[in-house]
Amino acid sequence: MHIAPRNWQKNKETRSNKQSEVEELAATVEKLTAKSARLSSEIAELSAAIAELKEKQDEATKIRNEEKATNAKTVADAKEAAVAVQKATQILKDFYDKAADASFLQGAQGSLTGEGLQDEMAATANAPYQGMQASSGGIFGMLEVILSDFTRLEAETLAAEESAASAYDKFMDESNESVAVKEAEVEHKTSGKQMADEKNENTQKELALTQEELDKAMDVYHKLKAECKDTGLSYEDRKKAREAEIQSLKEALSMLNQGDLA
Repeated sequence: MHIAPRNWQKNKETRSNKQSEVEELAATVEKLTAKSARLSSEIAELSAAIAELKEKQDEATKIRNEEKATNAKTVADAKEAAVAVQKATQILKDFYDKAADASFLQGAQGSLTGEGLQDEMAATANAPYQGMQASSGGIFGMLEVILSDFTRLEAETLAAEESAASAYDKFMDESNESVAVKEAEVEHKTSGKQMADEKNENTQKELALTQEELDKAMDVYHKLKAECKDTGLSYEDRKKAREAEIQSLKEALSMLNQGDLA
């Protein structure tokens, strides 16, 4: 059986080309699969980081609101207490001023009338309570300290509120920026993953078709190889045998022609 070398060469080229294409496509599929897996992992990490930041923001907001309410109440209470101390101080001051004036008037009246010691003692016993005038300075000093404490508490609380509010605003600004950056990365990586998956799907289809073509070329190769084994001869031997067959046919035809002429 004669097999043209052209068929061998064509089949060989086909097998070589398809094998190279299969290897290249398989490598591309592997690369795209790895890229998709990597992007999925990175997207998951970014999503977790975003969720954690938002959870911290919620917690910080809750603490800030509670702290703000507490500070507002402290300031209001301090102001109210300061006003109460100021009123109490004024009431005591008015009381002691009136008591001092009354004492002065009584002393003056006693001197003018020339009353005796007995009359003065009787007047003092019947006079209204005029307070602890000798120790009034200590009372006013204590009230001043209390007023100072409430005033300082108000100032310190306002300063603490301003500092806490500033720190909260800074944290929220920075965390919002971080969330925005991470969300943009998630969007970008998600788009990249989708493109990789689509390309991977198309590449796998192309790989399947190319593999099918390679399989067909291999089937042809095995058939050609089987035909070679059936003859047991090399191409050169088959060529010589074919030429001998042709020569024999020519000689037989010549002999037939000569017989017809005789």
